[in-house]
Amino acid sequence: MVVLDNLQKGHRAAVADAEFVLGDIADQDLVNKTVTRYGIEAVVHLAADSLVGESMQQPGKYFRHNVGKGAAFLEALAEGGVKYFVFSSTAAVYGEPREIPITEEHPTRPTNVYGATKLMIEEMLRWYEHIYGLRWISLRYFNAAGADPSGLIGEDHHPETHLIPLVLQTALGKRPVLQIYGDDYPTPDGTCLRDYIHVTDLSTAHVLALEALAAGSPSAVYNLGNGNGFSVREVIRVAEQVVGRPIPVEVAARRAGDPAVLVASSARIKAELNWRPRYNDLETIIRTAWAWHRQHPDGFARIMNIDYSGARTINGQ
Repeated sequence: MVVLDNLQKGHRAAVADAEFVLGDIADQDLVNKTVTRYGIEAVVHLAADSLVGESMQQPGKYFRHNVGKGAAFLEALAEGGVKYFVFSSTAAVYGEPREIPITEEHPTRPTNVYGATKLMIEEMLRWYEHIYGLRWISLRYFNAAGADPSGLIGEDHHPETHLIPLVLQTALGKRPVLQIYGDDYPTPDGTCLRDYIHVTDLSTAHVLALEALAAGSPSAVYNLGNGNGFSVREVIRVAEQVVGRPIPVEVAARRAGDPAVLVASSARIKAELNWRPRYNDLETIIRTAWAWHRQHPDGFARIMNIDYSGARTINGQ
């Protein structure tokens, strides 16, 4: 396995012993050389700016980075003869849902620029298949959460915007208070409802997608969620049970572009790829995240003594 990352948001420690290439997906010369050097036939594309609120404040940044760089990346991969492509998409492509749970047939009408950029990449993929024969699967994530049960890998974003890490950082005293963005939504307790999927189940879906493409499956779009919606206040309440202490909160204004409810139907990927989530209850998701944050309160910055034997870092700059 080869990982290409510019490390603007990623962490070298999270790559562990995979072959690592330092560089940007928009560097077409580097991408071409990497594809040729390693004989790469399949790519999983995870890179993106992904902050909903920021995307509504700096739309140009999201179009440049997500769409512009994504187009350059696809062009280089197509030129290099890559056959299979798995894309990290998002539930944000649906916008405000008309029905719950959301199926893949639901209209795609994003309410934020982030979701719009992901939808644009999906449309690009249809054209790259038509022109170059690149087969692809787009995985529309709902809320990725939790941490590797081994305790080796967890969430560490700068800035952190995901709810569960923010809750747990507040529990650790790394933040004085947790902000709830809006408590006047049309939901049972007034806070947004989201579908949380454990990262281990998410990663399993990517492997199944690659295997399906290699076996000849057609290009497809799949939702990835566990089919259950939990409100912000429910997440806080379960987290308080897990950590054994109250978590201070305050209500702030809504964030632009946040739908009230996003809950997935993952029936299609279960039926077609035989995907089965193993960590689908909220307490388990939070417990794995808590184990990571408690052991690594400063994230990857303080992780020491990682064995990179056999691993190489190639500077693509």
